[in-house]
Amino acid sequence: MGDMEHVYRVAVVQAGSVLMDRAACTEKAVKLIGEAAASGAEMVLFPEAFISGYPRGLSFGTHVGGRTEEGRADWLRYWQSSVEVGDRTTEVLAETASRYGIYLVMGVIERDADFSGGTLFCTVLYFGPDGRLLGKHRKLKPTAAERLIWGEGDGSTLPVIDTPGGKLGSLICWENYMPLARAAMYAKGVDLYLAPTADERERWQATLRHIALEGRCFVLGCNQYVTADMYPDDLACQEDLPKADTVCSGGSSIVDPMGEYVVEPVYGKEEILIADLDMSRIPASRLEFDVTGHYSRPDVFKLLVNEERQVPMGIMPE
Repeated sequence: MGDMEHVYRVAVVQAGSVLMDRAACTEKAVKLIGEAAASGAEMVLFPEAFISGYPRGLSFGTHVGGRTEEGRADWLRYWQSSVEVGDRTTEVLAETASRYGIYLVMGVIERDADFSGGTLFCTVLYFGPDGRLLGKHRKLKPTAAERLIWGEGDGSTLPVIDTPGGKLGSLICWENYMPLARAAMYAKGVDLYLAPTADERERWQATLRHIALEGRCFVLGCNQYVTADMYPDDLACQEDLPKADTVCSGGSSIVDPMGEYVVEPVYGKEEILIADLDMSRIPASRLEFDVTGHYSRPDVFKLLVNEERQVPMGIMPE
């Protein structure tokens, strides 16, 4: 943690993807990164699944016991818009992080390039100000119908990244309802707890504020603002196109270690939230409560985290 006697400027980008269009979505991301960096942000966070989209409302033709050819066509389009680590999209993101000298945290739909290539993951990528890929986190448990389209991550992608603002780590959306996943992040000493999400509900704010109080850390919630006209109008499953004008209203916010808003939730528009975080608030907040320190009981409780990479069928790639 160090002495924490400094202010760290962060940016939370609330914007909608260009759904199922990797090139256009990456271009939009680069533009937004430039705007955030122009404000002096040292770290820039994007929502869950920004490249190339959280497919809210889409069925991909699936139902219990059956699939449709139209759904497979939409799935193929979604798969084709996904990201492989090391591809041109990740090179562009790395170059952009390096150009502006920022830490960049980007939500992507990641194609599993090591094995069959057919499995997609909801992933967060961490880029450093020198353009290096510093790590990634794959969502451990896709929620509800997400399990039809995304595989499960494992404990090998639970990094915490050292930055000048402190230790940076992320859990995605409803992973933040997993108490032991949160405990793993606290145990790694997270100071800047990132919670990219697709949850627009007002009650989600209670989760962000609870985590801030529990972990005595800054919590950055980041969601998309999505309207119906952002969807491609030529999906094969036309019945899946959204009926309401607003598909996701946002709700990005920033919370301090005492559970108070640094930036209150923003709804109904695309916006870049900028905040100067007084990092001394973290040790000050731990006077009476330190979840992994004086308020822990290691003589009673023990957390075991399996951080070994789980390989499909037990076959290691060459």
